[in-house]
Amino acid sequence: MAKRNITYLTDALLITCVVQKDLAEPILEAAKNAGAQGATISFAQGTGIRERMGLLGVTIDEQKEVIRIVVSQEQSELVFETMYLAGKLDDPGKGIMFMSSLDRVATYIPE
Repeated sequence: MAKRNITYLTDALLITCVVQKDLAEPILEAAKNAGAQGATISFAQGTGIRERMGLLGVTIDEQKEVIRIVVSQEQSELVFETMYLAGKLDDPGKGIMFMSSLDRVATYIPE
């Protein structure tokens, strides 16, 4: 069997952005322009204070898009700020973003 090595990246961060449905595209474009290499998008349902209705406080599920991007430590601030501004997340109800440290990341890395 051929010898196989795993190369671990240890200076990686995960940016997660949860926004209303159909708002992910400009955020992704901005992230790519800021140097992000790729992203994973998934769909989810969420609730928030703005969706409460009626006397019983019943909440309405709302469709969301979840964007996940792995970035290096050195590009993390630029990509994060660019995504935040492109998504207009300083407007109420647009979404939320957070960044998490990753202990280690493994993927194919060309020599």
